[in-house]
Amino acid sequence: MEHTSGAAGRRRHTLVSVFPQARPTTWEPQRVEVARTTVDDAVDVLSGLRFTALTGAGISTDSGIPDYRGPDSPPRNPMTYQQFVGDEEFRRHYWARNHVGWQHVDRTAPNAGHRALVELEERALLTGIITQNVDLLHEDAGSRNVIDLHGRYDRVICLTCGRVISRTHLAERLTELNPGFLESVGDVADVEIAPDADAVIESTAHFKPAPCEFCGGVLKPEIVYFGENVPRERVDRAFALVDSADALLVAGSSLTVMSGLRFVRHAAEAGKPVVIVNRGITRGDKYATVKIDSGTSDVLTELVRRLPPRA
Repeated sequence: MEHTSGAAGRRRHTLVSVFPQARPTTWEPQRVEVARTTVDDAVDVLSGLRFTALTGAGISTDSGIPDYRGPDSPPRNPMTYQQFVGDEEFRRHYWARNHVGWQHVDRTAPNAGHRALVELEERALLTGIITQNVDLLHEDAGSRNVIDLHGRYDRVICLTCGRVISRTHLAERLTELNPGFLESVGDVADVEIAPDADAVIESTAHFKPAPCEFCGGVLKPEIVYFGENVPRERVDRAFALVDSADALLVAGSSLTVMSGLRFVRHAAEAGKPVVIVNRGITRGDKYATVKIDSGTSDVLTELVRRLPPRA
């Protein structure tokens, strides 16, 4: 692991991560001029319509979970499914870091952006949410119709027998196997956290991962890694949710990978308005009816305030 000194004297990290959204891509950010760029424009386009939301890491930054591709994010290289299942050292490194980082995500709380989507759903303006995040903050906020496209951080699956256990239960087993480990790396607030509950720590060589307690098989977070496909049934439900709405609202996603971009393309090809709210350029800007270059909390809260009830 490499470290360089930053201006403020803090270490920056080049890390291997397993965030499912961080898939390699040949896309380079290119600015596309979108004619409509204000909240006024979004209100004008969405008024009287029912819309589906597609969310990414940017909606959770105000909850303290860093944006994976934000302008201040350190470089990250995704761990592949093949690396995880085929290399014991990769698994050891992953579980050691995750054992620290998942607790940070577990104690985060929904922010104003999550709560705004709940209110839009309660007012029957929002048909549901397709989220690329694994943090469950939409469910915690009270959203009822959520498709966790890339899985959820709170569950672990055995790749041999298929048993699913809670991440909380696994944490208890990892703590028993590695007494004093959490204390040795310091408070989680002082450790850089990645959006999949990963964390950067100095050394993982002495960490002991836990095998499946039922069959001894390999345990893996129930999230989609690079090299895996999102389950077909989940993708079909997401397309159906887009089809059920009159428009698509993208909140906090760069749409860099096809996993999310395909829904934007699908909506645009069907002639549905696409409203994108995201800091910086997105891969879907050329499909946008409205593109607001801003954070999600303020914009979504403003939409709640200004969108009229449906007739």
